[in-house]
Amino acid sequence: MNLQEALNYIHGVSWLGTIPGLERELELLGRIGNPHKGMKYIHVAGTNGKGSTAAMLQNILTHAGYRTGLYTSPYIMRFNERIQIDGEQISDEDVCELTEYIQPHAEAMADHPSEFEIVTAIGFEYFKRKQCDIVVLEVGMGGEWDATNVIEDNEAAVIVNIGLDHTEVLGDTIEKIAKTKSGVVKRGCPCVMYRQEPSVEQVFEEVCRDMDAPFILADFDTLRPRYSGLDGQRFDWEDLKDLHLPLLGAHQLNNACNVLSAVKVLQSRGWNIPEASIREGLATVTWPGRFQLMAKKPLFIIDGGHNPQCLEALERAIESYLPGQKLVFLNGCMADKDYGDMFNRLKPFAREFVTVTPANPRALSAEALSDYIRQNLDAQATPCATVAEGVQTAIAKAGSDGVVCACGSLYMLGEIVDEVERLKDIGELQ
Repeated sequence: MNLQEALNYIHGVSWLGTIPGLERELELLGRIGNPHKGMKYIHVAGTNGKGSTAAMLQNILTHAGYRTGLYTSPYIMRFNERIQIDGEQISDEDVCELTEYIQPHAEAMADHPSEFEIVTAIGFEYFKRKQCDIVVLEVGMGGEWDATNVIEDNEAAVIVNIGLDHTEVLGDTIEKIAKTKSGVVKRGCPCVMYRQEPSVEQVFEEVCRDMDAPFILADFDTLRPRYSGLDGQRFDWEDLKDLHLPLLGAHQLNNACNVLSAVKVLQSRGWNIPEASIREGLATVTWPGRFQLMAKKPLFIIDGGHNPQCLEALERAIESYLPGQKLVFLNGCMADKDYGDMFNRLKPFAREFVTVTPANPRALSAEALSDYIRQNLDAQATPCATVAEGVQTAIAKAGSDGVVCACGSLYMLGEIVDEVERLKDIGELQ
């Protein structure tokens, strides 16, 4: 089995629905020896900020000398991004070998596991074989019935900002969604939470009380910003002075506060995480696709935000880092998303739009999106046949002193990054 054959199997499994329950994941893991048992975990759940929060935790723990696994989704460039140890992606060879190992067990099941359940099993088996000291485990969707929630114990549950997303599965109110996500709280294990709506906090507080689990709210008042620019941010937190974070946006400072609160909990549970590891872990963290600066002439920014909370963060970042500037937006989106809300939010910042079709069966075509923008926003929009053509067109329209912001769908960011890097390599972009 080569990599393409492995990915074809993973992405092409016959069972693709969403039915609550952990039975399939538990059966699959049982067939391969329960690799999820006997390891330490930090379980990261919520709606917005899971990936960057998980990346910060992983990098801090790695710099503290622990062999640290990281499990996230989706990926931007390559499938291998989803499963990492100490910042190094799983190799193609390991993806192939583990898929071959797990496939017959999955095929033998009467109720075939889903794509996410298979990938999660691959992750658990990989982390077990590589003898990780701890794994930062990002929930895929929800919490209680997510395949990652087969773990029986964790060092901490870390809850990020919760918003309305996947409402058809998780519930139509933020409180219902919070209740589903609170299923990651385990008896006696601390829960560290990003400050948010009081009704959401109350859901978790009540669950923690019932589970005899310490409940810690990250205190954003302990954050003292020092500097913020396109090269990163500097801030103080409690007694730590002048911390550096390359991730942009005020929301990333709040995520960092949540991370630091979790680190404090881990220290209290016996994990040796010195200040130097905290500093270096934050200063060197990378997380692609979140208001990420890709080039400087013109400024080329990518952002994978695709729900209202992410778009609010994008709006704040544009206002903060690019005040008064009009941007050329490079956009693609899914036909089943509320793209009308997204473009109403972007319009005040837009000089014009360039549209592309993301590589996904659910994608809205570039032509249909441009028609929508012209008719409903009374704005100029240019459809492009390919993502590469879209990148080139947006750059040409922005000019060397302008700004391009590519946003709207994670499914197109990999192709955008490829084209930007190609243009940089041949000297057509700096």
